[in-house]
Amino acid sequence: MSAAAPAYDRTAEDLGNIVLLEHLNVRQNDQRLATLFYVAGLGLTRDPYMHVSDVNMWVNCGRQQFHMPTGEPQRLRGEVGVVLPDLDEVEERLAGVKTKLAATRFSFERAAVHVAATCPWGNRLRIHSPSDRFGGMRLGIAYLELAVPPGTAAGIARFYETVLLAPARVVREDAGECAQVCVGANQRLVFRETREAIPAYDGHHIAVYIADFSGPHAALARRGLVSEESDRWQYRFARLVDPDSGTELFELEHEVRSLTHPLFARPLVNRNPAQTQFHYSPGRDTFW
Repeated sequence: MSAAAPAYDRTAEDLGNIVLLEHLNVRQNDQRLATLFYVAGLGLTRDPYMHVSDVNMWVNCGRQQFHMPTGEPQRLRGEVGVVLPDLDEVEERLAGVKTKLAATRFSFERAAVHVAATCPWGNRLRIHSPSDRFGGMRLGIAYLELAVPPGTAAGIARFYETVLLAPARVVREDAGECAQVCVGANQRLVFRETREAIPAYDGHHIAVYIADFSGPHAALARRGLVSEESDRWQYRFARLVDPDSGTELFELEHEVRSLTHPLFARPLVNRNPAQTQFHYSPGRDTFW
């Protein structure tokens, strides 16, 4: 007789309807400063094919991107969780741009298991090394953590489960509840309740790809939540509501894309930031 088959929790591998959190869009007003922080400091890669003029810039981070149109700066009401391959190298690169970013809100600090960094306009990033926590991700945006008012986390979780068909759970913490939403392989949206003042929403947005494109659209339309009918492959909404009561809970614009969108799974160029003119290894220009 064969040995008993191991018991697996098959639900642990369920992604739900959202298959990829693709980008965070925050405006900036100086591409030089953005290049110093995101490219020279973090070691990311400016997309060489899209938005190479001075009105916008896309910066690749594994399979994800930061989109940064030129304009009045925007700030995420929370922090971005990024996975980079080597924290020592990140710390060294950020130290190298410190003087040039001295007149901005830039800062960074090495903690026990991460690097906390603030971009020139005040967006906060928590940079992690690859680990089991992030599955196979070695370079990418793993999570966005957002501050939400007390009493809203459970309703936000219900919204994503009911309307976007995304697995979500609520965790009880000392400061309140926290909603965790699956938005791709090893990717999460985290809505953490706080009693601190939350800044007014300034229009920043995220982009997600979803498998069932029409079902959530219909659910959003019934509630009057569709804010833009962009094109055949995309629509937008911004208001998160309790699906039971209709009470508005939070505002965060979502650019919702179908899996037939022309940009879905577009290969992104990611360089190896350890390559330099004086310490060059042939054949190692790209990240792997």
